[in-house]
Amino acid sequence: MATNTPNLECRMYEAKYPEVDMAVMIQVKNIADMGAYVSLLEYNNIEGMILFSELSRRRIRSVSSLIKVGRQEPVMVLRVDKEKGYIDLSKRRVSEEDIQACEERYNKSKLVHSIMRHVAETMQLDLEDLYIHVGWPLYRRYGHAFEAFKLIVTDPDSILNSLTREIKEVGPDGQEVTKVVPAMSEEVKDALIKNIRRRMTPQPLKIRADIEMKCFQFDGVLHIKEAMRKAEAAGNDDCPVKIKLVAPPLYVLTTQTLDKEQGISVLTNAIQACTEEIDRHKGKLAVKEAPRAVSERDDKLLAEHMAKLRNDNEEVSGDEDSEEEEDTGMGEIDLESAATGIQE
Repeated sequence: MATNTPNLECRMYEAKYPEVDMAVMIQVKNIADMGAYVSLLEYNNIEGMILFSELSRRRIRSVSSLIKVGRQEPVMVLRVDKEKGYIDLSKRRVSEEDIQACEERYNKSKLVHSIMRHVAETMQLDLEDLYIHVGWPLYRRYGHAFEAFKLIVTDPDSILNSLTREIKEVGPDGQEVTKVVPAMSEEVKDALIKNIRRRMTPQPLKIRADIEMKCFQFDGVLHIKEAMRKAEAAGNDDCPVKIKLVAPPLYVLTTQTLDKEQGISVLTNAIQACTEEIDRHKGKLAVKEAPRAVSERDDKLLAEHMAKLRNDNEEVSGDEDSEEEEDTGMGEIDLESAATGIQE
């Protein structure tokens, strides 16, 4: 038996067209005489146009440097003619804040859409129907369905059980009656929850702080080590704290956590504990970069920076034994060399 493939094409939002003065995400399709034809990615790829006069505030020397086929970017909606389906867009009127807000919204909407589409495809449902009864009511209630999906990860029933749809049935007396039933069958609901949990389980964040620590007292290296131990002791199972020497007197504190605020607070306490310990021995601690969430790119830059410092050290040190062993990484030795470097 041939089954009809369900419709899997649908806009992301309830409104068929964007509002004027709203930033939308587009993809450039082709460049014509008057301007560029683009697809509005959040509105099921309906067509829009950016006139060349709306490309840039400056005089245009080369169109190709300002707009490229295939590129995705936020633009501003100037006019919408719903009757004719014309949408005029502007690249030059979109501000930095608009761009940022649009990119954030689009990334959330794209994830929601991908989950919805996957459920519709695997459960053989019409995607628009799933949006009408599940997606868009959640957009209305939570500002963005993404926020509802985040809550569904831990508490699906309180979010999803309130969603309903009306169906018409012919009663025993031949009269048509309207019944209110759950928006989805149990199977669809389970598939949706499973997909949301698979795609939206939060990833741990890395929190980092950069400090400078010095102690010129006798046994300065031991005092620094003790201060480092105190910093690490401020961590807990959810937020373990690590402290690493970059190059004297620079140290980096890191933790990984699902809760950004908690991570920042734990590192702040670790710096406090470290400061109190080093102060007791007349040492000094200065915060160079306060605790903040960092990306993989920041991590990579730090690793490259540390590698470069190690190489520089190897090239410089011919006569100092302690320096030569610097590249063993974090361990007893680089603390020793840290202190000898400081005490000289």
